[in-house]
Amino acid sequence: MNTMTHQSAATASHRKPDVQWTGGEEHWTTRDGGVDLFMWRKPPTGGQKPIGTILFVHGSSMAGQPTFDLQVPGRPDSSVMDWFAAQGFDTWCVDSEGYGRSSKHRDINFDIANGAADLAAATTYMTGHTGAERFLVYGISSGALKAALFAQQHPERVERLALDAFVWTGEGSPTLEARRKRLDEWLSKNRRPIDNAFVHSIFNRDHPGTADDATVNAFADAILTLDDSVPTGTYVDMCSKLPIVDPAKMPMPTIVMRGEYDGIASEEDLLEFFSLLPNSDKQFAVMAGIAHASFQQKNYRMVYHILRSFFTQPAPVYRMTHSTSGN
Repeated sequence: MNTMTHQSAATASHRKPDVQWTGGEEHWTTRDGGVDLFMWRKPPTGGQKPIGTILFVHGSSMAGQPTFDLQVPGRPDSSVMDWFAAQGFDTWCVDSEGYGRSSKHRDINFDIANGAADLAAATTYMTGHTGAERFLVYGISSGALKAALFAQQHPERVERLALDAFVWTGEGSPTLEARRKRLDEWLSKNRRPIDNAFVHSIFNRDHPGTADDATVNAFADAILTLDDSVPTGTYVDMCSKLPIVDPAKMPMPTIVMRGEYDGIASEEDLLEFFSLLPNSDKQFAVMAGIAHASFQQKNYRMVYHILRSFFTQPAPVYRMTHSTSGN
């Protein structure tokens, strides 16, 4: 049974009062007979009819609201959800199981496949609540892998797909090479601790200086308001189980968004993935001056522009047809 504005005692205990999110709607749904999934919605401003419905998918070390609804004083349009809602989009994010306000009670490591199942449950709820049947799906880092796997499993639900900080095989990734040194540790437990120093390390590992201190501090505060540990499953998958998705099975228009300094994947790895996408309505965007967490970077407005342009691009009027007749 799908429910709204419901919060179990188990998930409520993880919510601290330090950071408040306002101006949106809480939504809840369930899956697998007892898993509560928290969703946060910001509909189009002014009550206008949405020009599209976006589902934002977070990464390995933080929940949805800190990533997509981050409010930073003195940083205009800091919340990507607010910005896209002002552009006329219906915007949603969901906390994957094991993160934020969603259920954490199961004795599993909440891997990428489990996250894709969360997206299936979330979109089923979104369709029932709004009537939208096809979604503009954006995922970042391991969230991009979850989004891609969901798109592969449910292509009929994905109108356009944006993969930011994505990795395919992991070949040539300095971040994953370093992370594999701790694979035995990740395999030995279902959760890993996070703290302020860890959040700051996200912005220092590739190219320090791409994000300002005020934004990084606000991001860390928002993340740690909801979680002091996060699942190990996405780290295990990215270190030992790639590739997880097959581009040939992803027929929807797709954009691959790569930060200039992002160490999660090599450009060669991403270009090979890109070449195998079957729909010619596809884009590969290199984002100048961007490292890994693109919405928290100094160049975040450029990221918004790239994404909005892709999400509002008209479908091709002409497509070449293959003729069987000879000359």
